[in-house]
Amino acid sequence: MSGHSKWATIKRQKARVDAVRGKTFTQLSRAIIVATRNGIPDPNGNFQLRTAIEKAKAAGIPNDNIDRAIAKGSGTLDSSNQLEEIRYEGYGAGGVAIIVEALTDNRNRTAADLRFAFTKRGGNLGEMGCVGWMFDLKGVCSISGSVDEDTLLEAALAGGADVYELLDDEEHPGAEVFTTVANLEQLNATLRAEGFTVSDTELRWIPQNTVLVEDPEQSKQLLKLIEVLEGLDDVQAVTANFDLAEELLN
Repeated sequence: MSGHSKWATIKRQKARVDAVRGKTFTQLSRAIIVATRNGIPDPNGNFQLRTAIEKAKAAGIPNDNIDRAIAKGSGTLDSSNQLEEIRYEGYGAGGVAIIVEALTDNRNRTAADLRFAFTKRGGNLGEMGCVGWMFDLKGVCSISGSVDEDTLLEAALAGGADVYELLDDEEHPGAEVFTTVANLEQLNATLRAEGFTVSDTELRWIPQNTVLVEDPEQSKQLLKLIEVLEGLDDVQAVTANFDLAEELLN
């Protein structure tokens, strides 16, 4: 069931940098608003909301801000800004496929910001569906801490997982367990019941195939583009389908 992806390694390293820098209050608050709107304002009965709140608390967002975001999402607090979830697709340098997930109250502004970012870094923003067919949407549970693989295998099978990946990182050991979107909540509950520390639960676009990038300049353009995209307030997540050559990773 195990596997390895150099892009996943890049994403994990990037996530640790983001954890130090911290996701903006705006991004995480918007996720709470949309999660509340998509379900009920009670995290005990709304898995999406519960996950969004956990991420907000991990980033240090005060409880008052979290409560206010829930109130906006439920309509009990007046808010003139109506957020909508939009997926944008495009190409980075060398034709690398990129998916951008956004929450915005002004799709024209968001599209303009994304188009400028893509163009400036050697890519272009495409039409919806231009690269989405190259990815599969999966549920992912991230586990932190030392992991016994036999125990993880049993728990993953019991929770209906498709595949897992042990993290090859001595400083930050752990694993990622993948499943279908519909089964994510069940997998999360099973892993927690088996004593694993689930540090994050999310939906993630997984590339069916990857493009190997060996050129240093192209890799710089791609990584800078992703950094710029993730820095935009409207952007919630960015996924691409490239691997870096070993010499560039090192």
